[in-house]
Formats: sequence, C-alpha cells, structure tokens
Amino acid sequence: SELIRGFLLSGMPCPSSCPPGLLALMAPGLALMAAFSLPSQAGDRRALPVEKPPGVKGRTLILLDVNTKSPVRIISENFLSLQLDPSIIHDGWLDFLSNRSSAKSSTRGRGSTGGDKKQNQTRNSSRNGAACRAEPSPGLAISLFSFPFAVDIVRSDIALDKQKGCKIAQHPDIMLELQREKAAQMHLVLLKEQFSNTYSNLTLTARSLDKLYNFADCSGLHLIFALNALRRNPNNSWNSSNALSLLKYSASKKYNISWELGNEPNNYRTLIGRSVNGSQMGKDYTQLRSLLQLIRTYSRAHLYGPNIGRPRKNVIAFLEGFMKVAGGTVDAVTWQHYYIDGRVAKVTDFLKTRLLDTLSDQIRKIQKVVNTYTPGKKIWLEGVGMTSAGGMNNLSDSYAAGFLWLNTLGLLASQGIDVVVRHSFLDHGHNHLVDQNFNPLPDYWLSLLYKRLIGPKVLAIHVAGLQRKPRPGRVIRDKLRIYAHCTSYHNHNYVRGSITLYIINLHRSRKKIKLAGTLRDKIVHQYLLQPYGKDGLHSKSVQLNGQPLAMVDDGTLPELKPRPLRAGRTLVIPPLTMSFYVVKNVNALACRYR
Repeated sequence: SELIRGFLLSGMPCPSSCPPGLLALMAPGLALMAAFSLPSQAGDRRALPVEKPPGVKGRTLILLDVNTKSPVRIISENFLSLQLDPSIIHDGWLDFLSNRSSAKSSTRGRGSTGGDKKQNQTRNSSRNGAACRAEPSPGLAISLFSFPFAVDIVRSDIALDKQKGCKIAQHPDIMLELQREKAAQMHLVLLKEQFSNTYSNLTLTARSLDKLYNFADCSGLHLIFALNALRRNPNNSWNSSNALSLLKYSASKKYNISWELGNEPNNYRTLIGRSVNGSQMGKDYTQLRSLLQLIRTYSRAHLYGPNIGRPRKNVIAFLEGFMKVAGGTVDAVTWQHYYIDGRVAKVTDFLKTRLLDTLSDQIRKIQKVVNTYTPGKKIWLEGVGMTSAGGMNNLSDSYAAGFLWLNTLGLLASQGIDVVVRHSFLDHGHNHLVDQNFNPLPDYWLSLLYKRLIGPKVLAIHVAGLQRKPRPGRVIRDKLRIYAHCTSYHNHNYVRGSITLYIINLHRSRKKIKLAGTLRDKIVHQYLLQPYGKDGLHSKSVQLNGQPLAMVDDGTLPELKPRPLRAGRTLVIPPLTMSFYVVKNVNALACRYR
C-alpha cells in the first residue's frame, strides 16, 4: 500500500486504508498537488550578462537563470489531483478499493471530478438508501466521482492510528485474477458502447456509495460527487428530486462531500435529444446551491462546474451564458481537455510541440470569459488525459505520454490554473497511472517526483541561447521546455530557499545548460527519468538515473535517489528525456517562507 504513500508529504505516514499497491497512490499523500513552473516563453527570454565559457560553442550551450526575488504565481497546494473512473462500479474494482472500517475517520482533503468518456449519473432512491444510475453521457465519460490527492491540512492519519478504524481489505490472489478477467470483459463491453454511442445504465446503490465514501475517508481523501443533470422536466429545467434523495441520504450519514452537476453539458443533445444552453445550466446550478443550503450538512459545501468540453466557439458561448447566471454560485469554474483521439494516436504525436501548445490557447479562452464575469474566480482543469476514447495500449500508458503530462502541468501552473485533475488513477482504458496489477506506470513516477520535489511557488526563468532564427513563414516552437519552482517545503532533504528545475527535452540530440546568476556554482541533485527496456518510448517502465524503478514489494516504494552533480557543472540533458534538478542552498528570497 505504499503507492499512495509515495505521494504523501515527506516524513508523514500514510494510513493503511487501501488494498496493497493501491493505497499508496490514493492516500492524502497523493496530494499530488504539486505546482509547476513557468514555461520558457519568448517574452521571458532575455540575454544574460554572462560570458560564454572559453571553448564552448554558443549554439550548443544554453544559459539559464531564475528570478529568485518573488514568485510569478502561487498555485494551490492541491494543484495536482486524480480521479477514478465510474467504470470501477461496473466492472467490480470498487470492492477491491473499499476499506473495512469500524470507526469513522476525520480525514479531509480536497479534489475534483472529471471523466473519461463513458457515463453520466442519475440518482434514485431505494429501500436501502440512495442509488445512482449512470445514463449514457456524450461519449465523453463523466466521472461519477473522483479522488483528488490534494491535502493541505494537518494529516489526520494520526487519528486513524489511534482509532485503528480502517483496515486493509485482504483478497486472495485467485480473487484478483478473476477480477482482472471480469474487468477485461467489461472493458470490451464499454468500448462497444463507446463506439456505438449507446450506453447501458449504471446503478450506484447506497451500499456502493458507503464503500466509496469509506474508501476516501479512510485514505484521507475528499470526495467530489457529480450529480446527474440529464434528468430534465418538460420545460427543460433540471429535475432535482432524485438528487435531493441522495443529498439527504449522504447528510444522514454525515458524509463530507463536495458537489458538481453534470458533465460536458454542451453535448447533451446527443444524449437526451435536446440541448441545454449555458443560461439554463446556470439556473440548474443555482437550484442545486439552494438545495445544498436547505441541508445543514451541506449549507457551506463546495460546488464546482460546469465542467464543459474543449472551448470551441459553441462551448465558449455556453460558458458565457453560464457565467452570467451562476458565475458567483460556483467555487471554481471547470473544464476538461483531451489532447488526441486515442484510436488514431501515434508515438510521434507526443513529440509534436504544436500539440503541446494547444492547451495554452484553451487556457486563455477560458480565462477571458471567467475574468469578464467574475474576475479572480479560480479555474480548474477538471478532466485531463493525454488521449481520448480510453487511450491506446503501449502508448497513452507509456513513457512517451509523459511529455504531454509534464508539459501540461507546467503550462497550467504558469498560467494560473488552480487545480488539475488527472484522468485517471485506475480505469478501463490506458490513460491511468496504475495498471490492473497495481504496478505504477511511467506517469505515476513522474507525478511522484512532482510531489516530492515541486512546491506551489512558480518562478520566472531567463534563458539565452535557446531560440533559433526562424525561417521566413515558419514558427520556431521550443523542443526544450524549462520550468522552475521553489522546492517543496515538505521535502526535508532540502533546506528552504532551494529551487527545483523541471526540463523536457524533445530534441533528438542532447542539450547543455549552464546555470548562471543566482544558480551559478551551486550543488545540484539530478533526477533523470528515461525509458527502461527494449521498448524505448513505448516502454511502461522507467529508470531513474540509470536504475529501474519498481515496487520493492506490495507495500514498499523504492528509494528515489538523486545523482549529485558538483558545483558549477554543466547540465547535460539527454535526448527525448524528462528530468528534475534541485539546485541546493540558493537561499532564494521567494522560497524562504511559505
């Protein structure tokens, strides 16, 4: 159960509340909420007053300095969150995630909802409580729930240790094998539904909701639940009767849950034969807020939305209508983004700088609308995956997909997005962080290093020697992406004032970086991630500084050892790699205090 423990704050133990191999990824430690650095955009590139070392060709050396006086952004401690796909209810994995609990935990965290490409939910009351019926969603999966890993509070697993109320559910190997076979069959069913755009109902019973909440609570996570917006009255307003039953049931159990309504409502015409515009969705959210205020347990509950799709022209119009009516009702505005169709993706797609840059334009479009109606309102990217349609085996779950993932984190942090929710921790497709044997995939290790090394303060970088002269009619897009942050305060291996650089090299040749200014002549710790094995970029295994990364056993993560580099040494970045560099003892003013 050390997978989630890896995401925990340094020196803080994780509660034993998840099945072996899974808890590690899902505990509050998976407050994977690390923030990321400012991209090396053209406006930040200024020549440094640093002379080139003798004998070094100018075109091969990049000079890098960081503004250490003040951060350009301060991102939420909960920046990186995760979600689970609702298919875990359908295919049986929920029973393997649930925990046995004899005492209630007081653990809290924060997170967000999201979705793959499958289902929306409806809530129905039943004799044993509330039920949730998943109805077909616009081919875009709506997350029934998500498990964010963002913990910005004093960890309450101490209370769990005292109460000893959460225990690991043990399952024989034969049960796990049967479950994998069942999940594989269900995967084929879900794919068939997805391609035919016809979906079967999915019911979440009160017992299933209890399991979900128990799992989140014992793991120190905060649950965000997306209510079904497809239940409509004849006048096209939201029918909230079913949702009210669920709210009352959850309140009776004193469940601490945040809420959302619907998933990609801009696509509802394909589901219910009629569209819901932004202003109507805004009225629906206003109605939901009124319901929450009627129930004491949820009178101050957080509400997020509208979780729209990619901001094309019609979606922007939808968001404008929503913000006019309900901009002040939600605690954060949410949208989702998937880069490419997983059914046609190729490994070379993940190396295209033009694809990496598409997100930046979307961020600006969303921010423009939000700031027009509610300046300063927080924005979440609440569902993000490298590929849509469930992804592709040996591609969206491979080392190559990490280039998009790391760059996504860097862009979002640098442009002020408060939270990003990764789809998904474990699901039926190939966008997840952990496989069905609970083995960490490459993006897990990337996320783990983020958590260990990256703090919420984003720093501006200054680069010289990176930009080539563009030929007429051509735009030069950087294949070397550099970000900088204050090192995480929770990492006790580094004193406050240290800086962490995060670098993506998409070139097919190595690049040399000379640290200058305040970073000059400092000791550096290198964390270089490369694919491991003969599959190259398709590999599902990675090596850190030449050592393969794998679980020591079901409950133990390997030690993530840095490679110390002597003071003043030039950083050599191998081709097609991702790496972190902690510059020690910089005593950066921006990083001395929280």
